This record gives sequence, structure tokens and C-alpha cells, in this order.
Amino acid sequence: MRIALGCDHRGLKLKQTVVEVLEGSGYEYRDFGCYSEKPVDYPDIATQVALEVAAGNFEQGILICATGIGMSIAANKIKGIRAALCCNVFSAEMARRHNDANVLCLGAEITEPGLACEIVKKYLATSFDGGRHLRRVEKIHHLEEKSA
Repeated sequence: MRIALGCDHRGLKLKQTVVEVLEGSGYEYRDFGCYSEKPVDYPDIATQVALEVAAGNFEQGILICATGIGMSIAANKIKGIRAALCCNVFSAEMARRHNDANVLCLGAEITEPGLACEIVKKYLATSFDGGRHLRRVEKIHHLEEKSA
């Protein structure tokens, strides 16, 4: 599985922890920034990651900012993206199983690093259930077409 990874300056520290999880689990990833604590605009990073995932260059994305809210809002503006802000392991599992989420968003200032690692592991290890949930995801796709 290829993962597109990105953060703003407030998510940098947690992103470094997530990189350790990805490397330790053998995932292939590309880091789209940021790379320092110099302030950046989170929509720029979210757009890069979301476009790469939507284009099929990566199977999943992970975005991190202070709360995860801004990243999830920005990523969800890209057609084909189902970004989920997850603050616990259960929501990470359900985001994949029921919503076929393709971008995980984390809040560096609201999620302890240990918990964030468990969220990432569960999210990446979980598959979409399909079935009745596929119909619902297809309805989300139709919403994108209506708003275009």
C-alpha cells in the first residue's frame, strides 16, 4: 500500500511519529511536507495529498494539523476524497469499513502520540466492507456530481 503523507507546522512532530509507524510496518509512503516548524497554510498540503490520492497515485493519505479539522475540510473539497477525522481507534476502523475513507486526518494537539499510532495502524489494517455500505459511498459520489 502506498500512502501520501502531509502535515502543517503544528502537525510536524506527530507526522514524524507516524513515519516511524509506517516504516516499522513496511508501508511505502511519500512525504508531501511540511518539513519544518515554519508556518505553512494547511490547505496547500491537504490539496497536494488529496490530489495524489484522487489520481490513484496512492491508495491512502494521512494528513495532520493541530485539530485535523482544517485538513479534513480542505481534503474533502477534492472530488473522490473521503477524508475522515479520527480521534479514536473505533472511528478509524469504521471510517474504513463503512465509509471507504481514503484519507485519515489526525489532530496533533488533541490526540496523544501513542493513540495516534494505534489509530494509524487500525486504519491502514482495515478494509472496506462493501455490501450495503457501497451503495452509501456511491451516494456520496453522486453528491460530488451535483455540486460540480
